[in-house]
Amino acid sequence: MSRTAGSRTRRSVNTLISVGVAGAFAIVSLPAAYATPSAAVVISEVYGGGGNSGATLTRDFVELGNAGSAAYDLGGYSVQYLPGSPSSSSTWQVTALSGSVAPGGRFLVAEAAGSGGTTALPTADATGSIAMSATSGTLALVSGTTALTCKTAADCAADGRIVDLVGYGTAVVREGSGPVTGASNTASVARGASLADTDDNAVDLTAGTPSPVNSAGQTPGSGEGDGGGGGDDPTQPGTVRIHDIQGTTRLSPLAGQTVTRVPGIVTGVRASGSKGYWIQDPAADTDPRTSEGVFVYTGSVTPTVAVGDSVLVSGKVSEYYPSSTSQSVTELTGATATVLSSGNALPAAVTLDATSVPSAYIPTAGGGSIESLALEPAVYAQDFYEANEGMRVAFSDARVVGAANSYGEMWVTVKPDENPTVRGGALYSSYDRPNTGRIEVMSLDSGTAYPAADVGDELSGTTTGPLDYSTYGGYNVQATQLGTRVDHGLKQEVTRRQKGDELAVATYNVENLDALDDQTKFDRLAQGVAVNLSSPDIVALEEIQDDNGATDDGTVTSEATLTRFTDAIRAAGGPRYRWRYIAPVNDQDGGEPGGNIRQVFLFNPKRVSFTDRAGGDATTGTSVVKSRKGVHLTYSPGRIDPTSDAWSSSRKPLVGEFVFHGESVFVIANHFTSKGGDQPLHGRYQPPARSSETQRQAQAAEVNTFVKSLLAADKNAKAVVLGDLNDYEFSQTVSTLTEGKVLTPLITTLPAAERYTYVYDGNSQTLDHILTSPAVTRFDYDVVHLNAEFADQASDHDPQIVRIDVNRCR
Repeated sequence: MSRTAGSRTRRSVNTLISVGVAGAFAIVSLPAAYATPSAAVVISEVYGGGGNSGATLTRDFVELGNAGSAAYDLGGYSVQYLPGSPSSSSTWQVTALSGSVAPGGRFLVAEAAGSGGTTALPTADATGSIAMSATSGTLALVSGTTALTCKTAADCAADGRIVDLVGYGTAVVREGSGPVTGASNTASVARGASLADTDDNAVDLTAGTPSPVNSAGQTPGSGEGDGGGGGDDPTQPGTVRIHDIQGTTRLSPLAGQTVTRVPGIVTGVRASGSKGYWIQDPAADTDPRTSEGVFVYTGSVTPTVAVGDSVLVSGKVSEYYPSSTSQSVTELTGATATVLSSGNALPAAVTLDATSVPSAYIPTAGGGSIESLALEPAVYAQDFYEANEGMRVAFSDARVVGAANSYGEMWVTVKPDENPTVRGGALYSSYDRPNTGRIEVMSLDSGTAYPAADVGDELSGTTTGPLDYSTYGGYNVQATQLGTRVDHGLKQEVTRRQKGDELAVATYNVENLDALDDQTKFDRLAQGVAVNLSSPDIVALEEIQDDNGATDDGTVTSEATLTRFTDAIRAAGGPRYRWRYIAPVNDQDGGEPGGNIRQVFLFNPKRVSFTDRAGGDATTGTSVVKSRKGVHLTYSPGRIDPTSDAWSSSRKPLVGEFVFHGESVFVIANHFTSKGGDQPLHGRYQPPARSSETQRQAQAAEVNTFVKSLLAADKNAKAVVLGDLNDYEFSQTVSTLTEGKVLTPLITTLPAAERYTYVYDGNSQTLDHILTSPAVTRFDYDVVHLNAEFADQASDHDPQIVRIDVNRCR
């Protein structure tokens, strides 16, 4: 299973899923397209110079006005912006609306803030982040929140979703004879007091001094309305505090609302990726469920605040979901900040250790969302983290349980005695033991190299920073102070060489290997086979791709890939391996698109022979035949029932018949469907749905049925079933595979602390397996740890090997 890149710190598309404030007024019927003059809601004023040079106001805005006699519900509406001279790549930018416009009233939509200006808008009724041009552009009021596609005046006039439209400056898209002129850094364009609309922008609007008005009738400097302003003094905090924003559940009780002049101390700044900063109120309340920290999201704009600044922040409360099944991050968006002072002491950090972090992991809701449940931070680890979301946390002298990766992430445990592996990891041994002491660690210090820590190393000293949440891993520490790596000297394992009368069979997931990969990858994987695995007689490879990898041109052969790989093994001191595989039908076996992933057998012809039985192909299944000479396969190599729905868009098992010291051995190489699509351990749906298990269980049943047919023909048949099963030794997949005791999972023969082949989110777990039939009674089994625990790895999986004394297995 290969992890797909992507997390909260490297999001490229920022989808804010927000809870709106419902309007309290009656809904009037939808108006026609803007070609018909509106007698109700219109765009009353547009200003794109906010925060620019010479501007007084700090941010752009769009004001709506209601010329009708009834309140107008804006639920499901949006304002949208298009550049004045749109190119082929230009798109409409969207700000969703909620609430209502009273008859004769105004509705203020705040947009992007600039770095200049001295005066804030009155409390906005809606907030977006569109950076509008000061001099030329088009604004549309739209019934709906889907982005418009029109880019000409005629096409937009024909779009019935457009309620009103204003083109200013030299805008191509406008109403009537031409756009309204005169907009600048210091001038907006606005309708007269009557809100007259003749569908001619040049006639209906004129340029003048910006005069935004919100639904409360407030203008700049007249008060802050219902957003927690608490008076007119811009240097005084409003009435809302961070703990009011965070609330006692996972969702903010103020989501969708604009809050004003929220006080806090800046505790961390993220200047790359998903930019923003954290603030924390040093004056905490007495409720342990309410966090005193919150993230202020600035998007593509680099924050200008610094750690230690005392600030007042105004913005919209939003719940950001890194993925569809994750928990959310409570944020302030579209925010402005006033710095009151700098160099202030930071609030004390919350200690993360075996005493503070509870032993239970997360509450359950029968598979539903836990978002509405009151937090119990003294009971559940995930509730404890949520109750401290955005706050400074700290841990000391923590053991690394997930190696550092290329994204600048690692995992540590703050509970040193919780399920340790023999090499320093944290063992994931059952669904109800997810290791509550695990926490992901990233660094906000771009000037210092991130340590290349391996499992078992230590982050010595204190690591401190705000607590965040992301798609991969859930809660994490954004370290402003990172502990020092202490190298505990983890070494790659090297298994012993097989004896002359032992058949050595191994499995190795080589992570999307194809002929276009650089030589370093081939050499390192080859070293693993020749040296660390001591040149097994048979190697089942998973994730061998076709000869041009992800290029999707119909190529399905892997001859060039395997030639390079076996050459590299030979150069590393291994034998001259031969290979067998069955090429898939193009684009039918899942994996990386165009890669045509498959399993492959390598075998050393000086030690073991392969019995070729022609006829097997991508869609023809092999079967078991009993004859006077014993049991054999109809096709070798062959596939197990490849047209079964169990293998839809997935790798089909490869079966081969080998002979070692006169004894037939049947090897079945597998790569079951991945866990993609399963809900995460840390997500908002609890317990998490593991939807991918359904197909793996069907695949396991197919292999089990095949093994049973083999044993029905010869109860003493020697079978080795191996590969990346993408499931745990305690899973239903493995139970289905072994049903009837036809196979023994060898991972269970190891001491518990050694049962892992893969490390994910700081959990050492078993995804790769070797299982043997009952006749295999004399064996020596080993998981060879050389990848999964290391920052520098050739694959994300560890290989494993079994050495079978074939002639004594009788």
